[in-house]
Amino acid sequence: MLQTPSGGAGHGTAATDSGLMSIGTVLNVLRDEFPEVTISKIRFLESEGLIEPQRTPSGYRKFSDRDVERLGHVLRMQRDHYLPLKVIREHLDAMERGEAVALPTVGRQRDGETVLEVPEGPTAARIGRAELLAAAEIGESELAEWESYGLITPFPDGAFDAEAVTVAALVVELGRFGIEPRHLRAMKAAADREAGLVDQVVAPLKRHRNPQTRAHAEARAKELAGLTVKLHATLVQTALGVRLP
Repeated sequence: MLQTPSGGAGHGTAATDSGLMSIGTVLNVLRDEFPEVTISKIRFLESEGLIEPQRTPSGYRKFSDRDVERLGHVLRMQRDHYLPLKVIREHLDAMERGEAVALPTVGRQRDGETVLEVPEGPTAARIGRAELLAAAEIGESELAEWESYGLITPFPDGAFDAEAVTVAALVVELGRFGIEPRHLRAMKAAADREAGLVDQVVAPLKRHRNPQTRAHAEARAKELAGLTVKLHATLVQTALGVRLP
């Protein structure tokens, strides 16, 4: 059950408690468990109403321990259970009411064999175009340019995967060093080739009639993706002669 710290100011009010955290501090706390989380992602989750940090008189966000706890729950449900934000919000509301919440089981043991189950419905959070622009703090012209280079691609209905926020944040950060979106086409092409290689491996499992086998394909793809990302990062570091912390 999520606990609300006693004696604290209510959500959305001016922050006066010196024990509250800045968004940068929250980012550092969360990155121990969620190394890919970004400030833009935190802002996006706030815009979706999943957290309501307090504000200082000058408008700066200040987060309580409860806010950080909620963020951890949200990120964990996305990572481990592939839940859309609407469902995550419902789970959090139920937890705060003290109700028992049963989450989908991603992996469990039965007779010594791992049985994978995936939740029904959407497997990833989706956001609209306006939400992406707000979360990434970019303009329409920038997004259109990135789309033209294939860096961010909408679904047929015009919505985006929530990971598009992460991509946008990284493109913005690289831009600070003079790396323009057109320079990133090579990275996108390399990512597509790596994804194609992973898909070749898991394709037979994804076509299987057994639902558990198809679920296993999802887990195998995730594992292979992690390995390819690690290999890619190591090769880049080796080429540059540097080591990242």
